[in-house]
Amino acid sequence: MRLLPAASWSVILPLSLSVGLLGAALPGRAQDMGLVRETITTLAAPAMHGRGYVRHGSGRAASYLARRFKALGLRSFTPGYAQPFALTVNTFPGAFALRLDGRPLQPGFDFIAEPASGSGRVTGPLLPLDSLIFTNEAAGQRFLTQPLSGRIVVLRQRDAERLRTLPDAFAEHLNQAAALITLVPTKLTASLAATQHAQPRLQVLASRWANYPQQATVEVTARLEPDYPTRNVIGYVPGRVQPDSFLVVTAHYDHLGRMGKKTFFPGANDNASGTAMLLALAEYYAQPENQPAYSVAFMAFGAEEAGLLGSRHYVAHPLFPLSRIRFLINMDLLGTGEEGMTVVNGKLLDSRFQQLMRLNEAGRFVPQLAARGRAANSDHFPFSEQGVPAFFFYTRGGPTAYHDVHDQPATLPLTAFRGVYQLTIQFLNLLGARPATPPR
Repeated sequence: MRLLPAASWSVILPLSLSVGLLGAALPGRAQDMGLVRETITTLAAPAMHGRGYVRHGSGRAASYLARRFKALGLRSFTPGYAQPFALTVNTFPGAFALRLDGRPLQPGFDFIAEPASGSGRVTGPLLPLDSLIFTNEAAGQRFLTQPLSGRIVVLRQRDAERLRTLPDAFAEHLNQAAALITLVPTKLTASLAATQHAQPRLQVLASRWANYPQQATVEVTARLEPDYPTRNVIGYVPGRVQPDSFLVVTAHYDHLGRMGKKTFFPGANDNASGTAMLLALAEYYAQPENQPAYSVAFMAFGAEEAGLLGSRHYVAHPLFPLSRIRFLINMDLLGTGEEGMTVVNGKLLDSRFQQLMRLNEAGRFVPQLAARGRAANSDHFPFSEQGVPAFFFYTRGGPTAYHDVHDQPATLPLTAFRGVYQLTIQFLNLLGARPATPPR
């Protein structure tokens, strides 16, 4: 944990005073949950194309955020609040279909593409993978000599994972198949990849694999984008006591985009909810009466779903020295909360977590706070690995839709959203976002 210089402590209220003094000053406008829902609905709408890399989805979302930043009057380090960078990403912009014995399945709901799936249109017989290859040497040798050209190989998810334990020759032989289908027992979970296989590869819900089909038609249009342009969107409210010291609020605005012409991933909880929280906090501190003592920067990162690429790019190319960051709070998955909130790095930064706990106990903002250790699961991680003190907030309980087509605004309860918002303001103010009361 990085301590503030001794001269800076004069701007921070003692904890015992801050709970009482700041609790009465919580904002009204940003607690308008209609505005919050409008933001989430806009970001998760079909027009944003899943905030990914087909039909300029990520660019549309970034432009929307830049307009919101400008309307709030945030200052910018760069023209248009933009910090551009590029990534390599596999995309699915065109045809996307699966038929089993002539019966069409529904994209997104019944099947999805593997992140690194290649292109192709294949109609052919289905060949179930013999699971004896994992335990019987003779079965393994039979498989390695079996012609796979024109065949669609079907394997269970657990066997797909077990393939890593076999010699590389088995995976190389599977590359000779016309297509691969993996049967998933419970849930389809999409992701992104920076590579592309030679053939189409799908995941299908096992429950949709009825009556032991004999033949399939697989159609996938995949395009590997080697230098796709995207950007972080970054603004700030200047501090009126120490403008060269920063508190930072972050959230990733991107999601998984489209899978074919008709299917997209809304990403309401992940992470339109965290982006809506970032905008609500920016609105609060942008109000003249709430101008902070330290500067507060608001960083909306792109390409988090592709491997924390936006935050990694920022850490490698900071717009102000990382040493100037007094604390960072990352917001991700804030659309639920009936079971409370988890604080990643809470176990590493125990004194700060205890301050957060006392604020929550006094204000009863969320049902429970749980501390977690180090985790490379969101945009706080590149910062904390460079010594920046950082928390990552996410809520628990309620709907469990994640990286799928079911993560939609209408199903998001936002149970703890207002409480997390109020608790975050109290915590930021405690850390120096609000000047101390002038001496009498």
